[in-house]
Amino acid sequence: MTSEGDAGPLLAAVRALRAAVASAELPLDTADAAEARRSRTEMLDQFDDYIIPRLADIDAPLLAVVGGSTGAGKSTLVNTLTRRVVSRSGVLRPTTRACVLVHHPDDERWFTTPRVLPHLTRISGDESGGTDDPSALRLAVADGLPAGIALLDAPDIDSVVAGNRDLARQLLGAADLWVFVTTAARYADAVPWEMLRRSVERGTSVAIVLDRVPDGATEEIAEHLGGMLVDEGLTNSPVFALAETTLDESGMLPEAEVADLRGWLARLGEDQRARGLVVRRTLDGALDSLATRVDRLAEASSTQVQTVEQMRAVVDVAYAEALDGISRGMSDGTLLRGEVLARWQEFVGTGEFLRQIEVGFGRLRDRLTAALRGRPAPASELGEALQSGVADLILAHSEDANAAVVKRWRAIAGAEEVLAENPQIGTPAAGFDDEVHRLVRDWQQDLLELVRSEGKDRRTTARVLSMGVNAVGVVLMLVVFSHTMGTLGGAEVGIAGGSAVVAQRLLEAIFGDQAVRTLAAKSRARLLERVSELHAEQKQRIFDAVDTVAVDPDQPGLLLDAAADVAVAR
Repeated sequence: MTSEGDAGPLLAAVRALRAAVASAELPLDTADAAEARRSRTEMLDQFDDYIIPRLADIDAPLLAVVGGSTGAGKSTLVNTLTRRVVSRSGVLRPTTRACVLVHHPDDERWFTTPRVLPHLTRISGDESGGTDDPSALRLAVADGLPAGIALLDAPDIDSVVAGNRDLARQLLGAADLWVFVTTAARYADAVPWEMLRRSVERGTSVAIVLDRVPDGATEEIAEHLGGMLVDEGLTNSPVFALAETTLDESGMLPEAEVADLRGWLARLGEDQRARGLVVRRTLDGALDSLATRVDRLAEASSTQVQTVEQMRAVVDVAYAEALDGISRGMSDGTLLRGEVLARWQEFVGTGEFLRQIEVGFGRLRDRLTAALRGRPAPASELGEALQSGVADLILAHSEDANAAVVKRWRAIAGAEEVLAENPQIGTPAAGFDDEVHRLVRDWQQDLLELVRSEGKDRRTTARVLSMGVNAVGVVLMLVVFSHTMGTLGGAEVGIAGGSAVVAQRLLEAIFGDQAVRTLAAKSRARLLERVSELHAEQKQRIFDAVDTVAVDPDQPGLLLDAAADVAVAR
């Protein structure tokens, strides 16, 4: 027996690969996720049921799993080979409800512990003490088997019970040798050949038992079956034909029918070298298959990582578009219409603003008051109208960003479940309206600070104070929304008979034209900065939902590195 320590680097590398496969989460329903999850489960089962225990104990008895279609005669064959009734057979389907492992008395120590098939509960006893529990492994002792080989009667691979089918596939992955039992009438069925192809992919050694062959049909069927085996890469698989015959009173086949198969199995059990060849061929095949299977799992894991990155990118793009929309809305004249325009015309038309300007502005004042007539209104009403307009602009584009995220995520395979679990993504967070209005009020305070800091010399300070800091700040807001890249555009000049021009000329009279452009640019930048900060909070709310998906961006690389370590250790 090879000890665990003797297995050395290869066993350690395989265990590390098993850990990497186990940690590879595939929570998103991407296009390749279902197949990758199934493959991952099968790999973990084969690691635990076969590869790791076989590497640790290379000289342990050979485990031959007897598998096949419903009613093919598996249990009858096992009972005959062991010379005692150890497995149930009958006309009801499924006939094999739980797996039975039969071993020689001298090999008991290899199977009473969870060395192989660790997920199945061991139960000892004969058929009378059996169980239908598919999670149990019933152990039976039989002198009719040679030491060094054990038979495991598996459930039907095409059972009507899904759990039986899954268990059968798991048990075949634990086999050193698969004894595939079929009948002369059903040997070409699709399901068994699907399993045979999988055995080729994994390098599992296979022997074919062709049961119930009609008299005189052996040669014809054997020729056809042999051709199919060659086509599927099973050229070296031995074929044992059993004639259609009557069972004895114990329900067993005549000894003459199984003599060749019994002799072949006996030689494997007694000849350590022959047994070792089968074991090593299957083990090498299983290890060889890991490279391709891990590559596929790494690719599926990479798809998960890319999907998460795509979801996050969608959020970034949607909010970048929202910020661009807000920026355009600040300069295309949108905010100079409706309530804002009405309040501005009232404010300037009364001369309330202009009357506070120094005598040096008299000519401009006279022209403006003559051109603009209206009902007196305080500056605060204009400020409130601007504040409401800016808030509405920010809210509209922020809502558009949330809607864009939902729409684009729905087109991404795997993102649907994140949306389903987080329906709030499509709507603003609670209290978002209040946050936006608070943002605008804070920005208005930013403008007042800019006005105060810009009026440094005595003359400018006097002009600002003569009109009032708040009034100047309100006009500065309006100028911010009438500028494109720091200058008035043609569309803005034409708005409401040149109202935007009036606002700019008033500020230029106080600060100078270059200072006005600088103030407008700083004010605009500060508003976009505040909106960006607010959007960052909203984006993080969505990113938090994405982060609940357990996808490790390093996982694909870890899988490939672990597989490479196994290849080096071999």
